[in-house]
Amino acid sequence: MFERMISLIGKDKFSKLQTTNVLVVGIGGVGGYALEALARSGIINISIIDYDKIEITNLNRQIISSNDNIGLNKVDVAKERVLKINPDLKIAIFNENLTKDNIDSILKNKYDYVIDACDTIDTKVLIIEKSLKYKFKLISCMGTANKTNPALLSITELSKTNNDPIAKILRKKVKELKINKKISVVSSTETPIANKNLGTNSYIPGIAGLLCASYVINDITKK
Repeated sequence: MFERMISLIGKDKFSKLQTTNVLVVGIGGVGGYALEALARSGIINISIIDYDKIEITNLNRQIISSNDNIGLNKVDVAKERVLKINPDLKIAIFNENLTKDNIDSILKNKYDYVIDACDTIDTKVLIIEKSLKYKFKLISCMGTANKTNPALLSITELSKTNNDPIAKILRKKVKELKINKKISVVSSTETPIANKNLGTNSYIPGIAGLLCASYVINDITKK
């Protein structure tokens, strides 16, 4: 099933994909697309963590959601979906919230890459802190709400972000913790639409998730 991917990158680099261990934190609008791209690219060793259930409001942007699975655990639905794509996947699921109490027990699995697709600032900070301890490569998605222009999304560094409310808060917290490492993020330079409620369309979170996956895949295959 991966003939076209092998034609693109070669057998040796494809073998590297299959031996890489990746954790995706959050299987919503961003994380669901990231997971799908990883699975369709030949990465076999994947873990996912999310404590939410699928809701009807997820239907407009979350690739794992449908009218048939509302109310089910996201990690269970996501696992079933990607195993239908590639039955050889070795996918581990954590149906829980990632916190300071359980993060070390999860990260002891020695991941090569972590995709942070969660929407909680404190969890994002925690993952950044742990990237120093466990030495995994991290790509963290910033805000996708109230934005509509896909051309303004890119992979950049946290220190270079602008017009991103989540990144602004995260920069301050990282500075307070005196973390000096470069932090790779997916962020949009688009000024958010003024809206007291958070609105999200069908494609901005998905594109952000695909960019997260591309960071991992390209980093592996371009070494």
